[in-house]
This record gives sequence, C-alpha cells and structure tokens, in this order.
Amino acid sequence: IILVSSSVSEQCLFTSSDEGATFEKSVITFSVETLIFHPKEEDKLLAYSRDAKLYVSVNLGKQWDLLQEQVTKEHIFWSVAGVDTEPGLVHMEIQDVDGGYRYVTCQIQNCSDKTLTFQFNGNIDRSSLTVQDDYIFLKTTTGNQTKYYVSYRRNDFVQMKLPKYALPKDLQIISTDENQVFIAVQEWYQTDTYNLYQSDPRGVYYSIVLENVRSTKQPEENVLIDILEVRGVKGVFLANQKIDGKVTTLITYNKGRDWDYLTPPSVDMTGKQTNCKPPECHLHLHLRWADNPYVSGTVHTKDTAPGLIMGAGNLGSQLVEYKEEMYITSDCGKTWRQVFEEEHHILYLDHGGVIVAIKDTSIPLKILKFSVDEGYTWSVHNFTSTPVYVDGLLSEPGDETLVMTVFGHFGYRSDWELVKVDFRPSFFKECTEEDYDSWNLSNTQGDHCIMGQQRSFRKRKTSSWCIKGRSFTSALTSRICQCESTDYVCDYGFEQEVTQKQTSRCFADFWYNPESPPEDCMMGRTYTSSTGYRKVVSNVCEGGIDLQENLAHYQCPLIPPKGLRITIKGDSMAVKPGEDVMFIVQQEQGDILNTKYQVDLGDGSRPINVNLTLTGEPIRHRYENPGIYRVSVKAENVAGHADAIIYVQVITPLQALHLEVVPVAGKNQEVNLSAVTLPSNANLSVYYWWIGNNTQPFLTLENYLLTRFTEGGEFRVTVQVLYWNSMLQDSKVVRVFDEFQVLPLKFSKHLDMYNPNIPEWREDIGQIVTQLLAKETNIPEQTLVTVVKPGLPTTADLYLLPPTSQPKRKRSVPMDKSKGAFTQIVPCSQAIGGTGGYCAIVIIFTICLVAVGAFILYKFKRKMPGRNVYAQMHNEKEQEMTSPVNHSEDTQNIIQGEEFIDDDLDTQTLGNARVTLSGRGGFLSSYKVPLLSVPASVHSQVITQEWF
Repeated sequence: IILVSSSVSEQCLFTSSDEGATFEKSVITFSVETLIFHPKEEDKLLAYSRDAKLYVSVNLGKQWDLLQEQVTKEHIFWSVAGVDTEPGLVHMEIQDVDGGYRYVTCQIQNCSDKTLTFQFNGNIDRSSLTVQDDYIFLKTTTGNQTKYYVSYRRNDFVQMKLPKYALPKDLQIISTDENQVFIAVQEWYQTDTYNLYQSDPRGVYYSIVLENVRSTKQPEENVLIDILEVRGVKGVFLANQKIDGKVTTLITYNKGRDWDYLTPPSVDMTGKQTNCKPPECHLHLHLRWADNPYVSGTVHTKDTAPGLIMGAGNLGSQLVEYKEEMYITSDCGKTWRQVFEEEHHILYLDHGGVIVAIKDTSIPLKILKFSVDEGYTWSVHNFTSTPVYVDGLLSEPGDETLVMTVFGHFGYRSDWELVKVDFRPSFFKECTEEDYDSWNLSNTQGDHCIMGQQRSFRKRKTSSWCIKGRSFTSALTSRICQCESTDYVCDYGFEQEVTQKQTSRCFADFWYNPESPPEDCMMGRTYTSSTGYRKVVSNVCEGGIDLQENLAHYQCPLIPPKGLRITIKGDSMAVKPGEDVMFIVQQEQGDILNTKYQVDLGDGSRPINVNLTLTGEPIRHRYENPGIYRVSVKAENVAGHADAIIYVQVITPLQALHLEVVPVAGKNQEVNLSAVTLPSNANLSVYYWWIGNNTQPFLTLENYLLTRFTEGGEFRVTVQVLYWNSMLQDSKVVRVFDEFQVLPLKFSKHLDMYNPNIPEWREDIGQIVTQLLAKETNIPEQTLVTVVKPGLPTTADLYLLPPTSQPKRKRSVPMDKSKGAFTQIVPCSQAIGGTGGYCAIVIIFTICLVAVGAFILYKFKRKMPGRNVYAQMHNEKEQEMTSPVNHSEDTQNIIQGEEFIDDDLDTQTLGNARVTLSGRGGFLSSYKVPLLSVPASVHSQVITQEWF
C-alpha cells in the first residue's frame, strides 16, 4: 500500500509491505499526480509529477530516478507480458523541442535522451498513444486530414484501413480481445452516434458491424459509447442503437455478425403479466459507466460468472432515461427476469454464487439484499445499526471471496466509515459435483453453435447452499461445429445485403476492386484476391461451408507510384529565413524498391535523389532569402510516375501596419483606404476592412480598398492584416461633410532632406502646421486638418471644415466663417461669392509668421540641426514683391504673377480682383486658397508675393 501525502510544504510517500500494519515514510523531491504500478513486478512503479515529469522506482518508492520530462499524462504504459520482450520497457508520449509530440520507448535502467527509441516516424497527435494487448494505436493530423495507425505485436506501424468514405471525425478503441480490434467511429455525418467496426487479426482492415450506436459527451471532452462487452462468454456484446431519436438495446453472440433485441420477461417481479410482446416491445438496458469507480454501473458482468448479467432498464418500444428497473439473466441474455423496481449497486461474490445489492439512493441506508440462487430469491441483512450514506462497495481480492466492504459516511461532515460484511459464516460446506448443474449456451434464436462451437457451463443448483471456492471453474465442455454461412462476415471493401429469403451475401463497394493488388505488394511476391468473406476472428468451426475457398492467387506486378506526397516536419509551411526545413517524402501505394525519386527544392540548388526504403531520413534544407519556393518531388518507374508539390513560404513576421486614409471626405465621394505594412513584400496577406458599424468585414488580397460614405458624420475605419500566424490592426476616423475646402500645401525642399517618410513624422508635422495656422488665422483649430502626404517632395493638404454648429447649405454658398477669417489676413476690395457658375480661382496670399518660423525651427531643430525650415505653400517660383499694396489702390498697381488655373474646372477670362496683402518681419509662408464657389462673371488674377 502506498499513501501519497497531501501536504504542500513537504512531499512524501507512506509505504506499507504488510497490508497496512506499519508504514514507512520517505521524502520525495517532486509532487505526485499519478502512480503507475508494474502489472507483474510489484516493486516497480512509475510516478507522473504535476510538472509533466516521469520518475521510476524499483524498490516500492524508496528511491526515485528521473526518466523523462515533458511526458503526456495518461499516455504512459508498462511493457505488456508476452508481447514486449523486455519487462522493464516503458511506452510513453513526450513533447519534443519543436512543440510536437512523439511516441518513444526506453528501458527504465537507462532512459536518457540518447537512448530513447522513436517508434514512429514523425509527430503524432497529443494524447493519441494507446498501448493495449497486442496492439499500439496512434493518430496524426495534417491540415484537415487525420490518419490512424496501428502496430500489431510491435511490428511497423500501418495505416488503419476503414471504408474509403467513412471519413472519421473521431475513433475510440472498444476492445482488443482475442486477436481482434473493435472500434467505434464517428463519421462525418454523425453527431451523437458512432458506427461499430471490427478488424482482421492485425488490426489493419475494418468492416462495419453495427451503425448508429448512441454516444454521450462527458466533461473534459470524454465520450461514452453505449456498447458493453459481456464478460465470461467471449463474443457477446450489448449495444444501444439510436435511430431517429429512438434508442433500443441489441445483443450479439458472434462479435457483431448478427444482432437481436433482448427478449422481454412475460411477468414482472410480482408475477403480473407485463403484456410486452415483440416486435413492438422489448427489454432495453442503460449501458453507461458509473462516475464513481467503486460502484458497478448500470450493467454488471464478471469473467468467473459466465451467463450472469444484471442491468437497469425498462420494457417498451425504446429506452426511457428515467426508468431504471433491475433485470437479471443467468443464461447470457436468452431469458430475463425483473428483480427490483429501482436501480441498485451490484457486487458479485464467490464467482457469482452470492449477489449483493444496495439501493442507489441519496438517503442513508442500513440494509443490503443478497441472493444465493441467481436472483430468484433475496434476503435482507442489516449491515449497520446507524444508517450510512453509501459511497461504494469493495470486495477483497480474488473471485472466490465472500468478504465485502461497504464504505460511506454518517453525515456530510463526517469521516469515511468502513463496514465489513463477511458471508462465510452463512455457508457450512464447499460445493461438490452433486451441487452443480450444467447449462448450454444458446442465442436468442435458440442456436447452440456459437462462434463455431457448442459450449456448456456448470452452475450451482438453486437448492444447494455451499461455497464454490477457489477451485471452481465455470467451463464444462465444448464441441466443435461445422462451419455455416453465419460464421463468416463481409471482408474489407464489401457490404452485406439481405435478400428476400432473409439470407445475406456480401458485395463489393463501388470504390473497391477485389482483384487489385494490396498497397504493400512488392514485385516478386504473390497475393490473393478476396471472395468478399472472412471467417469471424476466434471462430473455431471446421468443415462445412467454406466461403473463402477458390481464392485466386496473383503475382505482384510492378505498381506505379500513387499517393506520393511531400510534407514538412512540424506541418508548418511558413518558416523564417535561415531556419532548417525538414522535408519528408512518403508514398501510399506502389513499388518503392524499383522507383526513383527526385526532389527539387525550388531555390536553384541541385535536385536530390531520395531512397524511400530508408525510413526516418528527412531532407534538411535552409532558405536564406524571403520568398515563395515551389518544392517538388517526382517518382518514376517502368509502370508509371507520380509527382507532388508543396509551396514553402519563407517569411519575416509582420512588424508594423499603418492605415493611410484621408481624415475628411465628402458624401458619396470615392475614398481610398490603404494599408502599409512592414515588411512591404508580405505575399498572400489577407486584409479585413471594417467600415463604420459593420459587423461583417470586406476581405481583400490587395492592400487597398475603394469605398464611399453616403451619410455625413464620423466613421471609424479599421483594417486587420493576417499574414500566416501573425495579425496586426490599425484604425482611423474619417469625418464626412456635405462641403469643405481643401488647400494644397507645399514645403521647402530643405524639409525633404529630413523627411523619413514614416507615418509618425507626417502626423507630427501635420499637427504642428494645423496649430500654427489656427493660431495665426484665428480660425478654430477643430475646423483645420493638415495631412502630410507620403513620399517626396513633401506636400500636404489643408482641409477647411465647416463649424460643427453651421447649418447645412447648398454647395454653391461659400463658408462665411472661414472666408471671413482669411479676410483678416487677405482683405478683399469686394466680396467674392454669390450664386452662379463654377470656376477655379487660386489666390496666393501671405502670412508673415515670425512665430511660425521660430516654432518650426524649435520643434525640429533637434531632429534637423543647423537647418532653418520654412513652408512655401504651392509657390512654384519665388518672385520679388516691390511694396505692400494699399486698400485704395487699383489692381493695375499690383505686380502681376504667374497664373495658376485648375484645368479640371471651367476656365474663363480672368477679370480684376482687388486684394490687399500685408505682412511683418520674419519668414514668409505663402499658400493657395481655392475658392470653390465663385460666380462665372468674376475675373481674378493670381498674385504671388515675397517679403523679407
């Protein structure tokens, strides 16, 4: 006995070798989560720690050695006697340095990284390793394709062959008894049911035996499937089938070859008629496991009590969840009797000679019931004077025992109470041959030849009150039967068809050619084609009908390569420059000994010849430069050829994303949204665009999107860029107006020398220009937006927005407030406005800004030492100004400058406009004002001035 301390401060074990009389304490250096005892040698055990490390002890926990790290919990297995030749071998699933999972074995005497044996070539899915009897199972997933593999008696792994279009979503191992595998497969169209398949002896080829077996999802993604192997009689299974929401219980006696309903009893436990008659009514049982490991569950069977089955269920056309009446059979399901109206926990003692039952209830109990005649009569026993809440039942080791323990608690806050119940004083002698009868096994149809033999078992007479004891054996005699058609099932690739005479035959599926050679057929060998039938595994019939006779034998031809593929270890087709890439070439069908394989790595390097007979030898390569590389493999022999390709993305992850969009837009005007990424050559990026309150994004493979806003207001635009396993996001707000003005700005060429052309710099410059212009013009800053454009030369647009309180006007009416503000700087001799035609008149006026120049110098001198930066706004030529102009002077006294006319708008004869320019000392900044609403009759001249 080993007790694990629950102390947090000190980790220790308490070990007893004398059935708990004394305990020895030993301090350990790790926190135990699970102990795994060796199945044969009691001093050897494994310990799984809470930090995923595996330890071993060969002296019952006194000393421990670290075996491995990064081990997967519940996927650690000791060697199997009779299969593994080395008793100290451990099978386990570990996580490697790349994050993948591998199946490895090692000896407990030496289990370093250098001595690990990798039993499977490549990664496996996490928590998929299962070692059970002669078989080892695992699965691999690549993309959306999952494959299941099996190793029989520790030979090479082979892919499990299900019908071609089974397409499993999940696969559960049901049984591996008697050299055959039973699996439950949830296929692509199923949600709460599984299909039951059985294999050939190697566990490779599978044929369906029952469809739509009910399943139930449990916490932690566990799945319970309603199928139960009846212990004591090989080949007998119970299953609950669910069709159109209706659940019914079926039984098979020949490993799924034939299924039948359970025969209902004619009377209930009181002797009244049940009025349950087939085919409308049958007996149905709940086939679920108990959450508590110390109770029996809803159905109870035992190896040393053949034919004895107790279960909870109901009579009717289908299984009813809330009905849990107790039924019993002593002839392996041929006939049934009701024994209780409520569910009970069951315990078999003395090879089933004593059946103990305690009611499954939430109230405290002090009585139990027991039967010594297979449930025909029941006696009541008070096992305690004080009622106890029953938590479980335990029997002493050994099937012959008559001693049991009831454990529970008197109250919810009390400790466990163990009550020992000893039935030995009730029996005065051991059974002799005169105390036994025999019974012959038969199915629900009355057939006695089951699994190729007639079997008879001994059972104690109901009138005998004696102990079966340790020497009892249940099997009495067996006689081999002649083979019949019911001893055969459909082979892999065939389905069963029931004819009008209720006989069945097997026919080939449309996707299967029985005469085609198997995938592993090598030239020089022979193979046999299938007749469509194979004998049920473990069926021992002889003579009679042989549905496998007259098998045709063929020579294996040279098979062309098929199913050729090239994959990357780790399954990631995106790597970084300079990383090692491990290519694996595999072929599903065809000859490999006489086939040449050549791999082109796609970067101009010399093609590589590959030998597929050397398994576990991947191709290692390294790409130095980013890009997309086409890697191909070609296989060729005399019979044919095949090729496969894979595209490798050598990438650097996304480092930055910036959304370029104008902050102001007009209603129904086209707006360009652009996403700028670093690095800029991010091939195959996916762009997600959210505009406004849309919940569904627009998807593009280009880094831009053209859109329009049909309403005014503020709209948030968000872009996400997905580039392999990295995603970045940026967001901006666009303000949409009915009307606004845009002034193109141009800066001095000196600024280009210090323009890093990055979004942050452009945003800073734009904010500073906006602030200075607002200060100089007394225009509210919230109505000005300066946007510096990407690229060189450095240019910008100044957006003049209407005040938020301004009522909407027609486009032909100028914005009075903005115009008035600029009039303070540029007094006009006459109002420019009115209604009429449109023309584009650009007036360049000056702002003399000592403060502007000084502030820009101060702001950027740290970034641009020794430079005086000034803004020259859209003035192509510097011209000399002779003198300031008076308000009363005529326009003829104004020096004429270069004309700037927008070619896109209607141009007309320029007339006269009187403009007064004023300035003060400092750097002079000039900019153009496009007057968007001007009468066609007004003629203006463009004047450029400089002032020093």
